[in-house]
Amino acid sequence: MRTVLVIDDNPAVTTALEVLLSLNEIRTVAASSPDGGLDLLEREAVDLVIADMNFHLDTTSGEEGIALFRAIRARHPDLPVILLTGWTRLETAVELVKAGAADYLAKPWDDQKLLATVENLLELAESTREVTRLKRARSKSQEALRARFDLRNLVFADSATERVIELACQVARAELPVLITGPNGAGKERIAEIVHANSAVKNGPFIAVNCGALPNDLIEAELFGAEAGAYTGATKAREGRFELADGGTLFLDEIGNLPLSGQIKLLRVLETGQFERLGSGRTRTVKVRVLSATNADLPAMIREGRFREDLYYRLNVIELALPPLRERPDDILPLAQHFLGEEARLSDESRSALLAHAWPGNVRELKNSIQRARVLCRDGLVQPADLGLAGAVRAPLRGNDEPDRAAIEAALARARGVISQAAAELGLSRQALYRRLEKLGIGVPA
Repeated sequence: MRTVLVIDDNPAVTTALEVLLSLNEIRTVAASSPDGGLDLLEREAVDLVIADMNFHLDTTSGEEGIALFRAIRARHPDLPVILLTGWTRLETAVELVKAGAADYLAKPWDDQKLLATVENLLELAESTREVTRLKRARSKSQEALRARFDLRNLVFADSATERVIELACQVARAELPVLITGPNGAGKERIAEIVHANSAVKNGPFIAVNCGALPNDLIEAELFGAEAGAYTGATKAREGRFELADGGTLFLDEIGNLPLSGQIKLLRVLETGQFERLGSGRTRTVKVRVLSATNADLPAMIREGRFREDLYYRLNVIELALPPLRERPDDILPLAQHFLGEEARLSDESRSALLAHAWPGNVRELKNSIQRARVLCRDGLVQPADLGLAGAVRAPLRGNDEPDRAAIEAALARARGVISQAAAELGLSRQALYRRLEKLGIGVPA
């Protein structure tokens, strides 16, 4: 049963709240002093606290209430606290809300408003516990994944990344061609390394070639090798990447950039394991596991006649689709701290800025941003200005400039229900977003 702890030295207040909450199937436990309330918190499972700000009628400072709130926050940082203000200045209550209090209500309170606030916060607390449970379960599954497979020290925390890695490890020993799709800078080569590291040829070479970085007239020579005199400047015979990868893995990045002539030869190697060096009639045979990657729409290129359909299906026996970084938000902060190292740390404002940014350049852009911040930050503390993300975070909302239902629901969808990330994108504090959700009647996804 849901339980609320009421801390107030006025028995009439605790009785009134107990009756009101019990009518809504909410259990109440009460304490008449700050020390008694803190003691109860150690002995009872409590979902929410309603705490008075004034424990002596002859003072309006609220000092005991402030000290109580800070003690609760220190011992139970995730426990929602509603403040009841009688004599305390409104500014003091507002400051405590900024410090993490869930809300404040003035005495005498409005029953319906208090009930609505309590119900909303209890639902949020339940959602938070469920999210925490899922994160712990995810952390355990990721630890098991790391213990079982060689993940090449890849830093990740998001379930979307975990699913790709699980599939990569699953297909690693199948010795089938794998096509890794995803935007530039998302980490496709790291996934290819994981496939190789857990394959039957893990002790063989891993040779990577970026097809998009080679001139068209040299791609065939790079892949298949060339004899002396095969082209201008070829003064001696050279091995191609297929020969270098014999007994191991060849990773063809940006495979969509391979010209049609190279596609024909590549198809033959995949089918037979045979090829000829440029300028040679001698057929060579290799045993190579081919992994490829692209950020291009290969089916569209097939329709346009720029990519061979038979090669596409030969390469795409198994597809690993790596999402962009903006769709893996739980990866952002662990990656940022990894790139930052132990010499510096991120301020809360920087963490919010990182979570709110769209990351069109994906992990590569994040790495560059953190490298910049390491150089520019002072005293080892990274501030938003150090990240170079101008225009990436929406300005804080002021006055009546509040986000509407559509904006909030869109932000929650992009953040996959993570309140802190949605709030950062909208330029709100978590508490302000909670109040806006309540006002608009928007449920918080678990």
